[in-house]
Amino acid sequence: MSSSVHDNRPCTLGEGAFWHPELGKLFWCDVIGKRLLCDDGREWQFDEHISAIGWISKTVLLIASETALLSFNLETNEKARLCKLEADDPKTRSNDGRADPYGGFWIGTMGKQAELDAGAIYRYYKGELRRLFAPITIPNAICFSPDRAFAYFTDTYYARMMRVALDQDGWPCAPPSKVLDFSKEGQNPDGAIATEDGELLVALWGASRVAHFGRFGELRDTFELPTSHVTCPALGGPNMSTLFVTTAQQGLSNEKLRNEPHAGKTFAIETSLRGTPAPKVLVSETVL
Repeated sequence: MSSSVHDNRPCTLGEGAFWHPELGKLFWCDVIGKRLLCDDGREWQFDEHISAIGWISKTVLLIASETALLSFNLETNEKARLCKLEADDPKTRSNDGRADPYGGFWIGTMGKQAELDAGAIYRYYKGELRRLFAPITIPNAICFSPDRAFAYFTDTYYARMMRVALDQDGWPCAPPSKVLDFSKEGQNPDGAIATEDGELLVALWGASRVAHFGRFGELRDTFELPTSHVTCPALGGPNMSTLFVTTAQQGLSNEKLRNEPHAGKTFAIETSLRGTPAPKVLVSETVL
């Protein structure tokens, strides 16, 4: 299962890989370049860092920016603020987020220079933004089990993937517990998704791969990429079985960049896995 370049446009920090289930298109962010990209060739420039994507309707996305959660109309380019996100702290930005199965959206924040304990993880639900976990240094791997029972997340700084039980409205209802520990191998978990079977795909920053773990935490497979800084996976395509992966140029030396000419590009790998369609984010009808 070899990878191929899905999109040739390099990103300084590609992130937020998102398969739109109604449009049948892949979207992702260049966090540092402040760009939203689509695999139909379109891209949009923003005024501040953006990091994560959800969908509100067929033509309206939710975008996590540096200071807010926004609605963004793909046809008119109109933006509207849904809520502020640490807008009074110029040292932080959003990093990694995903819609939950209850119509909410989880989003992490971090220091722009990855300052220790500068960030947090929040949930936006029915118009309310509530802080869930803090302090966090580099929030990542936010995803949800297909049975709606659990959320997953990591603080990449500590390299442990956590699982937390959810109540009937999707709020955490128990303390998080460790399910995967990458610290012993010195690995750095970045973005993650759950498969239709409840298994996990975790991008490993610095390791040139996405790791596939079974439901009991056993390593089942790895998907190799031709560049070191692998950031975020998404399952999509006609059968929800294509693994899309964003990558980054950020943090690579000039020598590494010469040796890794595909750094920052977005890749595709055909797999035997299946994903689940991203759920809608529920917002006021006035946004649609």
